[in-house]
Amino acid sequence: MDLFKPSSTTHDLSFQYSLSPFPIKPIFKTLKSSKPTSQIPQFSIPISQINQDQQLPQNSPQRLLKELSKRQKLITPNKKTPPKRFILKPPLDDAKLAQRFLNSPQLSLKQFPLLSSCLPSSRFTTPDKTWIDEYLLEAKQALGYPLEPSESYPDDNPAKQFEALLYLAFGHPHCERTRARHVRSGHSRLGFLGQYVLELALAEFLLQRYPRESPGPMRERVYALIGKRFLPKWVKAASLHNLIFQYDDMDRLVRKEREPPVKSVFWALFGAIYLCFGMPEVYPVLFEVFGMDLEDEECQPKLRRQLEDVDYVSAEFEGRKLTWQEVAAYKPPEDALFAHPRLFRACVPPGMHRFRGNIWDYDSRPQVMNTLGYPLQMKDRMPEITNARNIELGLGLQLAFLHPSKYKFEHPRFCFERLEYVGQKIQVRFSSIFSLVNNIRTDMA
Repeated sequence: MDLFKPSSTTHDLSFQYSLSPFPIKPIFKTLKSSKPTSQIPQFSIPISQINQDQQLPQNSPQRLLKELSKRQKLITPNKKTPPKRFILKPPLDDAKLAQRFLNSPQLSLKQFPLLSSCLPSSRFTTPDKTWIDEYLLEAKQALGYPLEPSESYPDDNPAKQFEALLYLAFGHPHCERTRARHVRSGHSRLGFLGQYVLELALAEFLLQRYPRESPGPMRERVYALIGKRFLPKWVKAASLHNLIFQYDDMDRLVRKEREPPVKSVFWALFGAIYLCFGMPEVYPVLFEVFGMDLEDEECQPKLRRQLEDVDYVSAEFEGRKLTWQEVAAYKPPEDALFAHPRLFRACVPPGMHRFRGNIWDYDSRPQVMNTLGYPLQMKDRMPEITNARNIELGLGLQLAFLHPSKYKFEHPRFCFERLEYVGQKIQVRFSSIFSLVNNIRTDMA
């Protein structure tokens, strides 16, 4: 058999000897081409393409079939239309956007910006009103609120919006009503606020109830009260489980199906209560409606070794434990130095006064107060009150800078743990309020 030699003038290839043993015609019949067969050069391949594949010999018919199949398979892929949710919609014109803003309930309360930011971005629909008519009275009765409609309250009373917020609180992400955007957004905002309201309320209460306790046991008490494992028990005690799971038995659900909806509704409820009635209303609902008990065995922290506290506390804390009624009904005296004098005294004990005039008080305190912008210009009845406020502020700042790594084992109260504990809750609470007020227009845009 003569070897194949390409011609120098033309590139017509002859395979009459090498191709004779193979059934070529059935193979070409199965190939599909968008071009007519007359336009395809049947046995005309450039030499440069033949030399690219060195694995097959030059006179191999499989090589020709491979090159030909590559040319025939160049077919444009099928282009599928993307789903509608991925197609960008054109922005609303100014007239429609202005009309949406004007019809939104969020712009109806100008004197309550935080409450306004948690209202629904659009008016309630027929399914929303149906749920309100059927189940809202049951929810108000379980929480211990009067059954009269809240619309009878004057416009300057935030409790007028309690029914709307209470409906949003039960619109957790695992129910059908949350498919509506205004319900889903309103519920998530209430839950975002209610989480930090609960933590701040319990932090203030536990700091005053246990003035000699470190924040570690307090965190364990808080988790035993509002941890997601224990929330289904409180919700069932308040007879609210049927409103959360209208078509399921809560006791038969597994934890991953039971705990997330309960936690979401629980947080949103206290967000609505805080917006309409303030922080003092949080304590009666916690301890009366849900029946929480700090003396329960499950709420007791772990036993740990704690240094003896040789410092003395204020007369309000000495020898007894404050109840939630005393914390909820507490009103500071008229000549109080701070807005929360008892909470300040629970974190900064009176014994700190004997450390006035030390090195930190002379060297560091003026720089710290100057950086923070203190003392403020206050108009008190007597200059002695202003001086006393500045002295107390300096003692609190001194305690804040006595970090545990240097002073904790020298004196148990010489650390910033209690101030840090309440400061953390205050910071996240006001950060959440600031973000809710600033993002009031995100739902309507």
